[in-house]
Amino acid sequence: MRDEILAGTLVLAFAALVTAHVALVVGLATRSPRWRALVALVVLPLAPYWGHKGRMHARVGLWLASAASYVLLRWLANR
Repeated sequence: MRDEILAGTLVLAFAALVTAHVALVVGLATRSPRWRALVALVVLPLAPYWGHKGRMHARVGLWLASAASYVLLRWLANR
């Protein structure tokens, strides 16, 4: 039972991370310079960095929280 719960929350954390990342990339695409959105789509850590500079604090917070939960759950799954 524990493994199923851990696997389910791991999938949810990954889905939240992907959703937050896409939201940040879309937000970057609406601001200039637009090339940052394309770079942030590939180089993941640049999305929250440029999002913070672009005052997208809620999206950055969601990205960081979901990334931290995903890393923690991956660590728990590999223990």
